[in-house]
Amino acid sequence: MKIGRNLILALLLCCQAASSQAPAGPRILVNPRFQAAQDFISKDHDRFVREIIQITEIDAPPFKEEKRAKAFAEMMRQSGLTDVVIDAEGNAIGRRKGTGTGPLIAIAAHLDTVFPEGTNVKVRREGTKLYAPGVGDDARGLAVLLAIIRAMDTAQIQTASDILFIGNVGEEGAGDLRGMRYLFQKGPYRNQIRMFISLDPYGVGNDVTVGAIGSKRFKVVFKGPGGHSFGSFGLVSPALAMGNAIAKLSRMQVPSRPRTTFNVGVLGGGTSVNSIPAESWMDVDIRSETRDELDKAVDNFTRLMREAVDEENRARSTSQGRVEVDVQLIGDRPFGQTSISAPIVQTAASVIQGFGLTTVYGMSSTDSNIPMSMGIPAITLESGGTGGRNHTLDEWIDVERTNSVRGINISMGVLLSLAGLQ
Repeated sequence: MKIGRNLILALLLCCQAASSQAPAGPRILVNPRFQAAQDFISKDHDRFVREIIQITEIDAPPFKEEKRAKAFAEMMRQSGLTDVVIDAEGNAIGRRKGTGTGPLIAIAAHLDTVFPEGTNVKVRREGTKLYAPGVGDDARGLAVLLAIIRAMDTAQIQTASDILFIGNVGEEGAGDLRGMRYLFQKGPYRNQIRMFISLDPYGVGNDVTVGAIGSKRFKVVFKGPGGHSFGSFGLVSPALAMGNAIAKLSRMQVPSRPRTTFNVGVLGGGTSVNSIPAESWMDVDIRSETRDELDKAVDNFTRLMREAVDEENRARSTSQGRVEVDVQLIGDRPFGQTSISAPIVQTAASVIQGFGLTTVYGMSSTDSNIPMSMGIPAITLESGGTGGRNHTLDEWIDVERTNSVRGINISMGVLLSLAGLQ
């Protein structure tokens, strides 16, 4: 999902020249076939909303996206694609053939959610609002891909480029962008994709992510001798060491510019309420807009974890053993950037402006991190509509038709401009 964005990107804006290549965006807006596709998107909107609900209600926790991937692959077939596969990493990929005279383009939305297996994902509808975990991040994006496929077929649109429509795994949490890593580095399409668009998550459609925020994620494991809560009272405790570590981390100073953040997201350990745990653990996310600040934050974080353990070993008895800490790297999202002067960005901006909106450039951590880090032109777009509370149980989106349809049309306009509408 998009998070941690810098809306101004002043350095990018002042240091990069405007593109010398005329963007294709304005031309497509008057193309009769594109206008026919837009008409279809509006008429098809009720089905689009039903598909958001259908996708959302298929459980897709991290590393367990198989059921949703299979369903999405079948939905792509039902929407008109015949060349559909699920690759070795679990990405559902449909290829729509062009004339072969343009570069291969991929557009993706992620299958996985942040929510554990067993989370209630039943959608509640109130008027034009849909409430459910993952409904906007990224079930709506997946449904947008299906709507675009159908609109292109209905309007009999032919493109110069082949287009890959992808529902990918591993965008959230400990997935560490595994779906994109496989697609670009190991899969059958490695070294072939020349441009990439990610849809993630909802939003009116004027936001273009051009910078990839780097992040590191850690599992911090505290281990000790354990014991009975009463009989062994006074021994060192991994739980107390972890509590001290969290308190120390909460006071860690990080800069607001470049924006740098940290979070303790998951906690675990212990066997019973009346036992001193032999092990306690937590998952920590640290991210920044610059590599230097990320490295500084990671160094400080690691130091604080060891300080907390040292303090616990001084505070209580180590007669049965000491508390030890193991800081394990479980995720490493690379930095990257697509120049604002790049044709992919200029085209997106032109389409957005053609729909009467002002383009906003940002940085975030999305599936685009992988191609950006490899020098492949990539952007992340919003999937349309509005919403809020993503990554919470009360996540919601508004599928009011006007804003919803406009967001889909912007994404479709950017895609078809880049793919070379014939």
